[in-house]
Amino acid sequence: MNKSAKNISIASHENMQMDGIQKISVALGILGLFIMALALFNVAFPSKEIWLTISIIAIFTGVITYANRTYLHQPAGIKNNGVWHKNFTNRGSWAWMTGILLTSFYVVLYWYPQYLGLNEAGGNNTGIVGFFDPLSFVMNGKAATQWFVYGTLYTVAILGLGYKFILKYKNNKYQLVRTISVMFFQLGFAFLIPEILEKLNPEKAYFAKDLKNMWPLNYYFFNDWHLKNMFEGGNLGMFMLIFGVAMIFIISPILTYFYGKRWYCSWVCGCGGLAETAGDSFRHLSSKSTISWKIERWMIHSVLVFSFVMTIAVLFTFLSNNPEMSFITKGQFIWGIVIFLTIFTSVLYIFKRKDLDTDATYTMLSLVAIIIISLLLNYFSGQQNILFIDSNSLREWYGFAIGAAFSGVVGVGFYPILGNRVWCRFGCPMAAILGLQQRLFSRFRITTNGGQCISCGNCSTYCEMGIDVRSYAQKGENIVRSSCVGCGICSAVCPRGVLKLENDSPSGRINSNEILLGNNIDLLDLITNNK
Repeated sequence: MNKSAKNISIASHENMQMDGIQKISVALGILGLFIMALALFNVAFPSKEIWLTISIIAIFTGVITYANRTYLHQPAGIKNNGVWHKNFTNRGSWAWMTGILLTSFYVVLYWYPQYLGLNEAGGNNTGIVGFFDPLSFVMNGKAATQWFVYGTLYTVAILGLGYKFILKYKNNKYQLVRTISVMFFQLGFAFLIPEILEKLNPEKAYFAKDLKNMWPLNYYFFNDWHLKNMFEGGNLGMFMLIFGVAMIFIISPILTYFYGKRWYCSWVCGCGGLAETAGDSFRHLSSKSTISWKIERWMIHSVLVFSFVMTIAVLFTFLSNNPEMSFITKGQFIWGIVIFLTIFTSVLYIFKRKDLDTDATYTMLSLVAIIIISLLLNYFSGQQNILFIDSNSLREWYGFAIGAAFSGVVGVGFYPILGNRVWCRFGCPMAAILGLQQRLFSRFRITTNGGQCISCGNCSTYCEMGIDVRSYAQKGENIVRSSCVGCGICSAVCPRGVLKLENDSPSGRINSNEILLGNNIDLLDLITNNK
């Protein structure tokens, strides 16, 4: 046999190796990043505009060429060959090096931006921040900040690797639509529009250019400085305030009722967009163990409680310090929160307790009881700090631990080690709220046809949220887990069409009593034991 003959088998081990064009495309992408690395170390470029353009074009060209060579002419189907055998995608040395570099970058970005070249005293920027100054002046009319650099790189990653994702899943319409959606929202609503608004309205307050207007992901929405800017911002300020409140209590619940949390987590959110595109190569690394599931539930709901308590505290402080700017007093605010929590918890317990796990029910009741008792004690004791905690300190703790360390440093830096949805799975308070709504008040579910399941395990392997999808499919049980972001990858990689993303009547969604009759179940024994 001629060893030089091309092996056309798509299952061949030989095809796991990169060919010459793939290697050149990777080298081209690395070259673009290397130019930025030189800028980071203050290498003086004769024309930053030209070199920045070359760097970004090199990155895009490398990613697009690699994606075309790898996926464009492949037969229908999703190719995940060798993900458990490659050093980079199976927690090898390259994965750890990448994780360490990403984590280090985020640490410097959040807390030591001067090492990126930011001149906080108002002088000329240097380093990589100065490297992006020309683009920043074009976009918003000001010198770059570390956040402009970050936003640009974030957008480049989603667009470039989003193209790769589209080619990989090109035969699945749902994946194409939702990927184009997150690319659109990142490029337009998260990057271009805010920067253009900044250039057109440099004197306007920050709220007028910030379209990420939904609590609790936007955890500073109810902070005193943000509320003051909106109250004092005329008609636009009042619109942003009313729109933000409507997003929390009206628009988001309605969308979640019809579409599940996927409308945000998989179609709009920038964090989810980066996870789906840049993090796609690591989705199989999410742990499916029972221990991870328990840790996930405790952590994400603890963050939600932390966010809720912090928000109550900052609102109480705002009402205490600015009574003339509000139509309610701090006493009315406390009683309003107590009444809302009492009614909300009572309704959940009376009508939905059967849909909640026992530990979740008692945990929720205990936390609500503690918050209500603390609020009432605060009211009758005349304390100025709600829950006896200084709101400024609480806000700083939340901003450091959740807003920066968890969502940024851990949320992205740990992609190559823990999977691509670390933040969404374990820490995002927005995901926690939407997940509760999805579990209890939504039409969305993933239906399963267990009789067609061959137990290949693809669905569980590639579930980025750590759900053991196969166990649901084998039982013919609907998947209504609150953690599910509706990415649809489990359905896309299923070779038998067992899984379907559906919106239907809320009744009968949770069918955990369904029993699949198969080789492991004796029908006669089943009838006898259930008489």
